[in-house]
Amino acid sequence: MELMVLLNALVTRLLFVLHSLIGVWRVTAVKKEPKYWLLALLNLLLCLETGLTLKFKQGRGYKWFSPAIFLYLISIVPSLWLLEIHHGTQYCGNEPGAVQVNVSNQDFNQSRESSHGSEGTDHHIIQTAKVFVNQLSTICESVWTLALHQTFLLLLVVGRWLLPIGVEITRDQLSQLLLMFVGTAADILEFASETLDIEDVRKNYTLINAILAVWTWSMLQFPLDLAVQHIGCKPSASARRIPSLLLCRYSAELWNIGVSLFIQDGPFFIVRSILMGHFRIFNQMLVFFTAKNILVVTLQLYRLAVITLDFRATVLQKSRKGEVCCCPCEPYEARAHATGHQENEMKEFVAFPPKEESQAPSEDY
Repeated sequence: MELMVLLNALVTRLLFVLHSLIGVWRVTAVKKEPKYWLLALLNLLLCLETGLTLKFKQGRGYKWFSPAIFLYLISIVPSLWLLEIHHGTQYCGNEPGAVQVNVSNQDFNQSRESSHGSEGTDHHIIQTAKVFVNQLSTICESVWTLALHQTFLLLLVVGRWLLPIGVEITRDQLSQLLLMFVGTAADILEFASETLDIEDVRKNYTLINAILAVWTWSMLQFPLDLAVQHIGCKPSASARRIPSLLLCRYSAELWNIGVSLFIQDGPFFIVRSILMGHFRIFNQMLVFFTAKNILVVTLQLYRLAVITLDFRATVLQKSRKGEVCCCPCEPYEARAHATGHQENEMKEFVAFPPKEESQAPSEDY
């Protein structure tokens, strides 16, 4: 096992565990009940996955799916749910959302005086760290929750980058996937923060649970890598079934369209439409992002129509020429075998022409 592969696999999963433990700590501090520390036991699944991956896959990833990211979602999402449901109204500085984590001059001077003449610089650093931690504990709940949301999405992208890739995915495909994840994470963060910050939404627990359910549903696209990989298909199935050939040729594009329609932009549009249509909640950003979801869904449907028409034209053109319509994601040997098989059949047909029916002898003969 390579040293860098082992190091990346362990460091990434360690970051996942530490961030999950920070979320559990915030839930315990907000709820003021030690029983919520039991949420930390969810990290045992990630530890088990780490051992199995190191043993059977030598630390490398799987094709189409990342178990480490999926288990990280399981360990951190319950904490974020509890923090959002328990959303407090604590004062957060002079402006909304302002974070003030500054060590005051008085505290700094006191720590300097206490450290002077005792243990020198080391004691001074410890005292300053204690003051800094005390200041962190005074930050309001809403800022802590937003910070956990932001670091959670950033860690998903960075963690997917650091995790060792398998032999089935290339560096080019990984770079495309990471760029898609960055845009997706920004849209998801905007959806959660923009909708949950509305006062009328905070008064309705049913709406909060519905928004968090859609937010959780949108997270399920991160463990999957189908957006940049083609699904292999058999030559026999692709030659006989049109849907199989369509899925084989445009698997990545169809997955992107399905994610946008059923996992991200489609559900986001439904939630925002319900907020505006049923609950009469209107603001400038809500209207703008609703229009943006409508535009994205319309463009995805247009893209699906273009793919279908292009595929239909290609199939008709090849059928008229008598060519074998093979999937581009199949190996070259499979295509050569299919083409060679057709050529052999044509040669046999020419070498052994069909027997003509014997004509009855005429009366004159």
